[in-house]
Amino acid sequence: MCGIAGWADWSRDLTDSGPVVERMTKTLAPRGPDAQEVWPSPHATLGHSRLAVIDLDGGAQPMVRTDRAGGRVALTFSGEIYNFRELRAELGTHGWSFETRSDTEVLLTAYLQWGTDCARRLDGMYAFAIWDERTRELLLVRDRFGVKPLYHARVGEGLLFGSEPKALLAHPGLPAELDAEGVAELTAVVRARTPGHGTFRGVRELRPGHLLVAGENGVRERAYWELEARPHTEDFTATSDHVRELLHDIVGHQVVADVPVGTLLSGGIDSSAVTALAARALNGELASFAVSPPSAGGAGSDAWRPSEDGPYAALVADALGIRHEVTDVTVDDLVERFDIGLHARDLPGWGDLDTSMYMLFETVRRHCTVALSGEAADEMFGGYLWQLDPDFTGHDSFPWTHGRSRPDVLLREDVRRLVDPRGHEAERYRRALAEVPRLAGEDAARRREREVFHLGITRWLPGLLDRQDRLSMAVGLEVRVPFADHRLAQYLFDVPMALKRHGGTPKALLREASRGILPDAVVDRPKSAYPAGRNDALVERMRGKVLDLLADPHARVFDLLDRETVRTAVTGGDLGSLPGPITAATPAISLSYLLELDRWLDHYDVRLVL
Repeated sequence: MCGIAGWADWSRDLTDSGPVVERMTKTLAPRGPDAQEVWPSPHATLGHSRLAVIDLDGGAQPMVRTDRAGGRVALTFSGEIYNFRELRAELGTHGWSFETRSDTEVLLTAYLQWGTDCARRLDGMYAFAIWDERTRELLLVRDRFGVKPLYHARVGEGLLFGSEPKALLAHPGLPAELDAEGVAELTAVVRARTPGHGTFRGVRELRPGHLLVAGENGVRERAYWELEARPHTEDFTATSDHVRELLHDIVGHQVVADVPVGTLLSGGIDSSAVTALAARALNGELASFAVSPPSAGGAGSDAWRPSEDGPYAALVADALGIRHEVTDVTVDDLVERFDIGLHARDLPGWGDLDTSMYMLFETVRRHCTVALSGEAADEMFGGYLWQLDPDFTGHDSFPWTHGRSRPDVLLREDVRRLVDPRGHEAERYRRALAEVPRLAGEDAARRREREVFHLGITRWLPGLLDRQDRLSMAVGLEVRVPFADHRLAQYLFDVPMALKRHGGTPKALLREASRGILPDAVVDRPKSAYPAGRNDALVERMRGKVLDLLADPHARVFDLLDRETVRTAVTGGDLGSLPGPITAATPAISLSYLLELDRWLDHYDVRLVL
């Protein structure tokens, strides 16, 4: 796992561009604390910040290799190729030999053998750039779900790229600017960010499952993978058996590393299934980790969390015979470090949800370099209310927005007219639906199930994956996501909801596939959401910070938001109605978003271009 950065320009000599790309690369040092290197050439300079996971001695980057005619290609790569051993063996049959054990060399050689079609053969989480000196073209590729981020921007006749916006913004030719579309992304579709939109003006994010080729004749982007609508004919038993086989194979590939591996274990079915499969694959050589924020008043006090995680996580760890460690988080931690997500994300974040996860990752990193997560299981198996309840699925916009207000209600009226938040949301929703594959002969109800699944994979899930990547890499921890697997997604896209919730049980397929490897109490445990800070003391201290912000006549956030509207919302007594960056935002998260938006505008010196 690493950070990548670079600059290609076909109109100028970049031989002396090393210092600029070094600055870009150094911004990514937390993602790759083991080494930072830059490779210069006349029209492209690649940077790499390395976290060594596979072949600790032999996988240095940027990596250069020549083809059989002597033409050179260079690679800078972030992520993991899980099927690199199989690809290495296949490439050997084509006459290629290898000097390292790294997946990096396999990836570079795969490009030499198959060109851009190599992307279709990859199983993994990855973002990479290849400079091909033979054609003077730059190739950017991102994994199918966007587990690994990759941003790019045009500067003059050139193209910048980097794992995070901060790398691009370190280039002197790219100022931090926010236009009307960016404001809409931050306030109207904040929980369904538009794929490809980088929020900062001029910054794009390469879409998941896409590749980009840039050369003297321009820039071309295309999808190399998309879901397809196919019939599903298997019954519940056969389907759950197939899911079990897939998960065994997926986790078996994802535990491969030359460094210690752990899991994130909350005691829910998702993380518990991953932990059980990982423990089997590693013969019990595994540690698990969880987080415990300050309680709002005990189990059952929160409808989103009907049971506490601790007893279930301990039950799983004991059953598997593995070590389990819990990170306790205090109110002081959440208040004093409320903006930790901002600095990791380069955008306003999710308040205490970010802080507690960051602190969890700090603990994990002291023991492991790699951790496996249960993220993406709800999206795949139908674990959310908005996937099941007709009031949500029948909503005329993104289903999770049903009955929820967004931060755009706080915009100044002059800004609102320029941004048109409702029009922005409606257009983004229309585009999202247009992408959903159809299967002839399916009725309206089944088509809607496919739409909701596709929306969850392409609009909802990216926010969770981005949060997990940015917070984990901020401490140099690689988090792998077994449920974000393209084979699993394709299979489950075709499985009707009636099978996913067989017998009226949410995520019945995953529960059945996990039965026998986990205690029944864990298999049958109802969903309990990631713990948000609902402590009264936390809310009051965050309210105090926002009141201080309201008293500051120079606070930049009020260049966008209406001061009196915010004041009314904060002092009116019902903080539960204050909108935030997520659909289930607590008052503390909503208050934090106001503070983070202000700090973001100030810290990144964002210029408004409205």
